Amino acid sequence: MKSFRALVRTEATAFRRDTLSITFTFLFPIVFILIFGAIMGNVGAGEGSRLGVVILPGAERGALDTVLAGSPVAVREMTNLEELEAAVVSNDIDFGAIWDGTTLVFAYDTRRTQDNFVFEELARGLASRLDLAVQGRTSLLEAEVLTEGGAPEADWLTLVIPGIVAFSILSAGLFAVAGHLTSMKQRRLLDRLIVTPMRPHALLGAIVLVRLAVVVASTFLTLGISALAFGIAYDVSWPHYVAFVIAATLGSMGLGAIIALVVRQPSSASSLANVLSMLMMFGSGVYFPIEVMPRFLQVASYAMPLRHMADAARYAVGVMDMSEPRFWAICGSLLAAGLLLLPGLARYIVRADRR
Repeated sequence: MKSFRALVRTEATAFRRDTLSITFTFLFPIVFILIFGAIMGNVGAGEGSRLGVVILPGAERGALDTVLAGSPVAVREMTNLEELEAAVVSNDIDFGAIWDGTTLVFAYDTRRTQDNFVFEELARGLASRLDLAVQGRTSLLEAEVLTEGGAPEADWLTLVIPGIVAFSILSAGLFAVAGHLTSMKQRRLLDRLIVTPMRPHALLGAIVLVRLAVVVASTFLTLGISALAFGIAYDVSWPHYVAFVIAATLGSMGLGAIIALVVRQPSSASSLANVLSMLMMFGSGVYFPIEVMPRFLQVASYAMPLRHMADAARYAVGVMDMSEPRFWAICGSLLAAGLLLLPGLARYIVRADRR
């Protein structure tokens, strides 16, 4: 036990001195979230959109005023088409509308490719309500929004942040074993440890313990800064969250042990871990909904651990619905992968003759 505590202290000291690991573990997820949140935080949000309206001379405006008064957009009336066009181009308004008494024409900035689908949906709704108002009719059916699973206010950014947390856990686990062990071999540090009575399982256990504590602190920090920066209120189930973080970290380290088994150079191990994590990030629904991907990618995503990790993270913080059996199946699979792969591969990866 005394030797194991010494290994834990050594690993903790090594991590504190590793500026690159600290940057990628703590700073990288936060910077990623702040950049994406600032740039794309309002993607998909229709409420509060700014609509510029030009009513041409002689047009009856009673029905249009009634419809606009009950719409979720912020309306700004303009005097002519030139002012409307300039406002659309300069982003003073999000989209425009021209009413001549019989026809409602909408104008968009074609450069806003990610936002226009929302504005087009708003425009279709306004046009439908205006058509009924002009005819003096009301809608036969009333739509009521019901949220099934997750938080009602779960927008793009709210769903992405738990996915980034899952991705950071995956990256930390892969690099903690693959990159760290191969680096120790290259610098001959492992040679010195192996000639001592240290067991391979003890070294891996020390790495797991230190990196697990680091990952837990990193994920808490990431969620906290996200909540402060963007006002996101997660309904976290802490038993589920802690269980997920532990299982996901161990499972990711088990995958990192496989990389350390087949790759000998630290640069190659880091490159392979980076490629695998990036492929899973773009194919697991972290940033882009899986539903918009080609069919073959949708099928392939089921084999990617990150997809299930991201879903479990969203469930643990209360923004996605999932059955309890599925959540615990994901955590159990990740935990089993870590507990089987790490001890099983310890004797093969913690040895100096594999350089």
